[in-house]
Amino acid sequence: MTIAVTDILDMMQAFLWPFLRLSALLFAAPILGARTVPVRIRIVLGVVLTILVQPLLPAMPDIAPISAAGFITAVQQIAIGTVMGMTLQIMFSAFVMAGMITATTMGLSFASTVDPQNGIQVPMIGQLYLILGTLMFLGLDGHLLLIELLAASFTFLPIGAQLLSPDLFFSIGLFGSQMFLAAVMIALPATMGVLLVNLGLGVVTRAAPQLNIFSVGFPVTILSGFILILLSMPLLSGVFADLSAQAFDLMQMMAN
Repeated sequence: MTIAVTDILDMMQAFLWPFLRLSALLFAAPILGARTVPVRIRIVLGVVLTILVQPLLPAMPDIAPISAAGFITAVQQIAIGTVMGMTLQIMFSAFVMAGMITATTMGLSFASTVDPQNGIQVPMIGQLYLILGTLMFLGLDGHLLLIELLAASFTFLPIGAQLLSPDLFFSIGLFGSQMFLAAVMIALPATMGVLLVNLGLGVVTRAAPQLNIFSVGFPVTILSGFILILLSMPLLSGVFADLSAQAFDLMQMMAN
């Protein structure tokens, strides 16, 4: 059996361009893009997903990988995958920010741990919200929808097409503002409740100045914060649904 060099180049082109876009998405997206996930696992997962998605993709253009046009095409695929992954990264950052706001209000900002997603110190409450957001994302099959959108992007944004439009980057910037809004909406119940508790403790301090407010108020503030977080858990699903819908709509607009 003889294999021509052109056949090898055709197979390489059919595999290389989807692999670059999908691998860039895996490296930039949350969960799989965390620093705790080894690079080898992400590469192997990228190869497996490329093999599974490749039959659903349109025909790849005839672009030589080892050429100037091939280099530009590779940069384009990496940019598209990275932008799609960073869109989800913005969505998950809202939960970390909500945890930081809540922990600061409760007086637990000193209780921090290393975030495996970004490798930075974040409060424990932020880790709690991040874990809940991750579970909701996986429970709603968000990872499958992400792969479906990526496969659709090869039809509406084919290989060799022009780069992403500037309006899209402006939309991503506007979506970043939604991250702050969602963080405030998530942290608002616990923040307002703890504020009312602090106001009550202030009244008690004025009524009984001899009371050591630091020994009494600190545990009360933390306990009330945890109770309010527990009571506000059902509200997370609504905020997550709205934020994820905006993120996937943005990626849908990117694919179209």
